[in-house]
Amino acid sequence: MTWEMVDEGWGRKAVDFATLGEPTACREYVAVHQQLGVGPGDRVLDVACGSGLALELARVRGAVVSGIDASPRLVAVAVDRNPGSDIRVGDMTALPWPDASFDVVTSFRGIWGTTPAAVREAHRVLVPGGRLCITVWGNVGKSPGAWMFEPFLWATEDKVQHQADMVALGRPGVGEAFLAEAGFDVAERFEIPFVLEYADPDTYARALAATGPSYEAMESIGEDAFLERARELAAGRVRDGLPLRGAIQEFGYVGTKR
Repeated sequence: MTWEMVDEGWGRKAVDFATLGEPTACREYVAVHQQLGVGPGDRVLDVACGSGLALELARVRGAVVSGIDASPRLVAVAVDRNPGSDIRVGDMTALPWPDASFDVVTSFRGIWGTTPAAVREAHRVLVPGGRLCITVWGNVGKSPGAWMFEPFLWATEDKVQHQADMVALGRPGVGEAFLAEAGFDVAERFEIPFVLEYADPDTYARALAATGPSYEAMESIGEDAFLERARELAAGRVRDGLPLRGAIQEFGYVGTKR
């Protein structure tokens, strides 16, 4: 898949993703910005910035933010959320900024084991001593919220395998080696709080349907069937007076440019 095709899966329901899906990542964004000590004047680039909520939260801390994503429709939302910021549609493996442009680069589940060129590009645009932080899934299958990702498995076998290859960085030692090979000094990985929360089965199904892996499942079984099966799945998890909630294991890696 070329980077231009990402919009087909992730951008088709950009507003649903921005308002129903991405807010569940707030804990993750806040935890990483705190870990990095992002503050006033820091030049921060978010790679695979999606609809720009992480950028907005970095701006709250005083950072000067830039972002890049392959989806024009998600970038449109990110620009709306971050007026005056430098947010572009483009390829994370060929960043359109000069060397040593940023103090911090982040990527929230946007850089995978299948995209080593993106790490090399992040290294290039960082100043010496600048830091890259990427977040990756841990052991999803053993996480309390694993059931929430079950619909991703409705895709074809080869696409499910590709998803598994992408998340390999969550295994002990793999993420550290991945960053070290690109020229980073890598700190010990740290666990990040990540919780999915939805008001009801309809909201869960609609939010999940706005993601790339769900689009791959819908290519196999159709959108109507996907939504119906997702609602049925969540209906068995409803708790009276409480939201649907599932914690997923996630890790962060911080690499410092030598």
